[in-house]
Amino acid sequence: MPFMPSMPADALVKDIYSINPQTFRHWLHVEEAIMRGPPAFTAGERELMAAYVSQLDSCTYCASSHSEAAVILGVDPLSLNALMVDIDSAPIDSRFRPIFKFLKKLTLTPYKMIQADADAVYAEGWDERALHDIIMVCCCFSFMNRLADGHGLPSDPALFKARAAPCARRLSCAVSETNQGLSSPAVAVSSMIN
Repeated sequence: MPFMPSMPADALVKDIYSINPQTFRHWLHVEEAIMRGPPAFTAGERELMAAYVSQLDSCTYCASSHSEAAVILGVDPLSLNALMVDIDSAPIDSRFRPIFKFLKKLTLTPYKMIQADADAVYAEGWDERALHDIIMVCCCFSFMNRLADGHGLPSDPALFKARAAPCARRLSCAVSETNQGLSSPAVAVSSMIN
């Protein structure tokens, strides 16, 4: 149940945004650029990174919504749980292992970041832009996790599974709109669940 009595019991992030629309109008542009900007990573990969950071932060609201978005965008549904258990044995492309190690350290112990953390990402063929994108996703969800938890948004993972089912059906409509130049399917997916 949200901490603000004026918010609905099943409040979403958009209900928080409506409290101060002028401020959040700017934030939406920043979040869109981080999650759907020029691609070093696919939308699904960014959603998995967002879900991973959120799970590390114990933010069930963001971890649930973004893991569902990642699955809809083609990410293996077992990836997040496997990453939480052991990055080295998770069923992901080995090039992503240093990325998730970097995200974990930046989320849990940012004061311990060193050059070797970045070098491990570079050693897998990623460039500075990719590293910057990784850092930006982490920063975005450090903010979003506290925003959701600080407002007491409901954190029942079943809510996001229920929202994801119709979202998956509507994805074909979003793809159709994209082909007509109206929207991005990745944006449509995230907004349908969140």
